[in-house]
Amino acid sequence: MISFTDLNFLFRFLPGLLLIYYMVPLHLRDVVLLLGSLVFYAVGEPVLVALLLVLTVVNFLCAKGGKGLSITAVLINVAVLAAFKGFGFISENAFLPLGLSFYLFKMISFQIDVTRGQIEERITFRKTALYFTLFPQVISGPIMRYGQGDFGYAKRFDLEQIGDGLSYMVMGLSMKVLLADRLAILWNDLQMIGYISISTPLAWLGMLGYSLQLYFDFWGYSLMAAGILMLFGYEFVENFRHPYGAVSVSDFYRRWHMTLGAFFRDYVYIPMGGSRCGKLRTVINLAVVWLITGIWHGSGIHFLVWGGVLGVLIMAEKLCYGKLLTKVPVLGHLYVWFVIPLTWMLFAIPGKEAVLEYLGRLFPFAGAGGVAVNTGDILLYGSRYGLLMLVGLILCIPAVFRAIDKRKRNPLVVLLLAGLFWMSVYMTANTAGNPFMYFDF
Repeated sequence: MISFTDLNFLFRFLPGLLLIYYMVPLHLRDVVLLLGSLVFYAVGEPVLVALLLVLTVVNFLCAKGGKGLSITAVLINVAVLAAFKGFGFISENAFLPLGLSFYLFKMISFQIDVTRGQIEERITFRKTALYFTLFPQVISGPIMRYGQGDFGYAKRFDLEQIGDGLSYMVMGLSMKVLLADRLAILWNDLQMIGYISISTPLAWLGMLGYSLQLYFDFWGYSLMAAGILMLFGYEFVENFRHPYGAVSVSDFYRRWHMTLGAFFRDYVYIPMGGSRCGKLRTVINLAVVWLITGIWHGSGIHFLVWGGVLGVLIMAEKLCYGKLLTKVPVLGHLYVWFVIPLTWMLFAIPGKEAVLEYLGRLFPFAGAGGVAVNTGDILLYGSRYGLLMLVGLILCIPAVFRAIDKRKRNPLVVLLLAGLFWMSVYMTANTAGNPFMYFDF
């Protein structure tokens, strides 16, 4: 499978597919995009194509067969996902096809929408297959609903939309290559040194660095995916809404990976009763959703702990102090910037002992940290990564990105984006490159 940051994708696959897409007659463009998506998956992972095609046919036939078969299809999709995730818990060498969760989630949402009568138009195999296999989305989302894509309707060449799509694509590429991949080196260094050896200031810097790395890695991917979709005539699909501008953990996850959050809300949380059935039922529903979220993110116990901690925090906000955070936004922002990076440490570090070591470094007054080997390490790493983090923190301010987005057609901004694109290409060509972090989920 090709990565969006791969030079073969940027200079061969994508331009070639776009050229063919807009050269063929309007009624054949969906076919070209469907075939191109299958080729995209087939490069390096043909097993994924076979599994995807089988599930596509099964889901299409079940959707055409009535409500009973749609429910059966949902159970099949859940069983396939559970089987692969279960193998991950049993064996570290278990094979997990890239993008499995995302195309199964699209299939589940499709079947449930069919049973609810929310898809009124005639379902055809071409539309359904394209929806399931659309290559910019399947690897790591966003989880677009069937009704969002106007599948089957010819997409005409729109120069302004293509220009906007290229802008978003370059923004995402720059965030990934120039920010996330560079910050990843800091976290790798800390792992090599050993958490027990670093100073408290460096532990806090590392935690912030990892938080920004994950943020720009996934925001970068989401912008690239949305931008690529726009190149093919689809509307922009928002998957991030400035999460670090949130005032609570629950607000953060309404803004982070928005389509995934909406999936869990619409197809798990609300059908279970949501928050309409009293406090006890609300707590149970939230616990189930965040347990599933933890399992979805990975097979390690630390993912379950991470999901559990977030579930507890969100329950506490709903039942206790959430209104206070909303009424005092400054307090809410400080709370988010303190709590969210801490929870990412549970996400990033497998193993109880390693987590305790890192927490001991962050909070040495607890007496569990011991003595750092190099108390001056913050000066070295601060000088290396300080500027990157400053740029990252500035981009986390909602007004900053909105200002750039609003002026993306300005000639100076276009020139800036062109420079960032070639810088990203240069960095990619001269480094091994890192896969997007959410590819593992």
